[in-house]
Amino acid sequence: GWIREFPNGSARGKAATGMRRSPDVSPRRLSDISPQLRQLKYLVVDEAIKEDLKWSRSVEDLTSASVGLTSIEERILRITGYYGYQPWAASYKRDERSRESPAPAEAQMQAGAEGSGRASRCCWKCSVTQLKKIFWGVAMVLGVCSSWSGSTQLAKLTFKKFDAPFTLTWFATNWNFLFFPLYYLGHVFKSAEKQSPKQRYRECCRFFGDNGLTLKVFFTKAAPFGVLWTLTNYLYLHAIKKINTTDVSVLFCCNKAFVFLLSWIVLRDRFMGVRIVAAIFAIAGIVMMTYADGFHSHSVIGIALVVGSASMSALYKVLFKLLLGSAKFGEAALFLSVLAVFNVLFVTCIPVILYFTKVEYWSSFDIIPWGNLCGFSILLLTFNILLNFGIAITYPTLISLGIVLSVPVNAVVDHYTSEIVFNSVRVIAIIIIGLGFLLLLLPEEWDVWVIKLLTRLKVRKKEEIPEGNGDIASGLPNKSRRTRPSMSSFAH
Repeated sequence: GWIREFPNGSARGKAATGMRRSPDVSPRRLSDISPQLRQLKYLVVDEAIKEDLKWSRSVEDLTSASVGLTSIEERILRITGYYGYQPWAASYKRDERSRESPAPAEAQMQAGAEGSGRASRCCWKCSVTQLKKIFWGVAMVLGVCSSWSGSTQLAKLTFKKFDAPFTLTWFATNWNFLFFPLYYLGHVFKSAEKQSPKQRYRECCRFFGDNGLTLKVFFTKAAPFGVLWTLTNYLYLHAIKKINTTDVSVLFCCNKAFVFLLSWIVLRDRFMGVRIVAAIFAIAGIVMMTYADGFHSHSVIGIALVVGSASMSALYKVLFKLLLGSAKFGEAALFLSVLAVFNVLFVTCIPVILYFTKVEYWSSFDIIPWGNLCGFSILLLTFNILLNFGIAITYPTLISLGIVLSVPVNAVVDHYTSEIVFNSVRVIAIIIIGLGFLLLLLPEEWDVWVIKLLTRLKVRKKEEIPEGNGDIASGLPNKSRRTRPSMSSFAH
C-alpha cells in the first residue's frame, strides 16, 4: 500500500489501522472526525505515488485534511458530514483503483485483448474438435462404403460357387455374437471406472426392463427383431442372385424413404414436405429401374426382393424406436448379440431343412468357400459396427453418405466384371434415388437455417450500400459545418 509507516513507531501504526477500519458509528459532523484528520499529517507518501497524484492534487493537499478530495461530491460530503463518509477511505480506495486499474482506453484495450484471446482460444478448440469429427467422418465414410460394397461384391462372388443365400445369412448373423465382447473390450480400455463383464451385462440388461432379459422379454422384444433381421439380409442376398449389384445397392437406399413414411404414420413424426418429395423420388426411381430392363420377370423379381429387404429394414428401425426407444452403445451391443443367440437357437433348423429338401444343397463341405463366407461375415459385421457406433466419433450424416457412395463403387465394379448396360433410364433412376436419399439427410430445421442465411445475406448487402454512399454523403455535412463559423463571424 502507499501508507508505509509512522515515523515514531507503533502507537501511530495503531492509529493508521484505526483509520482504515470503518467506525462502528458513522460521523455526523466534520468535528466528529477531527482526531483522524490530525493523524493524516503523519502519513508518509511514496515518491511514485506522488508523481501519480500530481495530475489531480498536490502532495501538500494529500497530507492535509483535504487529502484526495478532487471531486465536488466529495467536498459536499466532507462539509455536510454525511453518514458513513470517510475521506481517508475514499482517497485510499480511489488511489488503489487508479493504481490497479489502467486508464479507460487502456482498460478497453486490455479487455478487448483478453476477450479476443478467449474467443480465439474457443474458436481454436471448436475448430480442432470439428476438424477431428470431419477427419473421423471421412474415415467413417470410406469404411462404410468399402465394407458395404465389399460385402455385396463378395456375396455375388460367393454365389458362383455356393448357391445358398439363406445359409449365408444364417452364418453371417451368428457373428453378431461378437458385438457385446467387442464393446466390453472398448469399455475396459477407455472407461475410467472399469466393471466386470457380469456387472456390465446386468447394467445393459436394464434396457429390456426392470427385470432384465427374461424369457418373456426375449420372445416379445428380441425374437421379432431377429426375424426382421434375418428377412432383411436374406432378401438382399437373394436379390443379388437375380440382378446386378448396382441396382441392388441403389434400390436398398430407398429404405430411408420407407423409414420416413412409417415414422410419419406410426410414430407421428413431424411432417416435412422435402421428405415427401424424397419418398416420391424413391418410388419413381424404383419404377424407372424396373422399366430399364424391360419388365422382364427375372429383373422384376430381383427388384421386388430388394424393395422387400428395404421395407423390412425400415420396419425394423421404426419398431425398435416404438417398442424399445433409444439405446446406448452397450445396450445396442447387447441387443445385437441377443439377436445372434436367437439366430442360433431358432433359425438353425431352417438351413438344415433347406439342405435336406435340396433347396440349398451342396454335395460336400469341402466345396464350401469358407474364405468367402468368413470374409463376407467380417465385412458385414464391420459395416454394422460402423453404422451403430460410428456416431460416437462423427456426424450421422457422414455415415449415411457411405451407403450412397457404395452405389458408384458397385457400378464401376459391375462395369468391368459383368455385362450391365447403363442406359439413360437406369442412370436417371440411379440419380433420382440418390437425390431422394440426400434430401432425407437434411435436418428437420434446414428451412430455418436457410431463412437465417438469406436474412444475413440481405443484412450484409444493406450494410454495404450505405457504406459505399457514406463517403459521398459525409462530405456535404462537413462542408456545411466548416462554412457555418465563417457565416456566424460575419453576423457578429
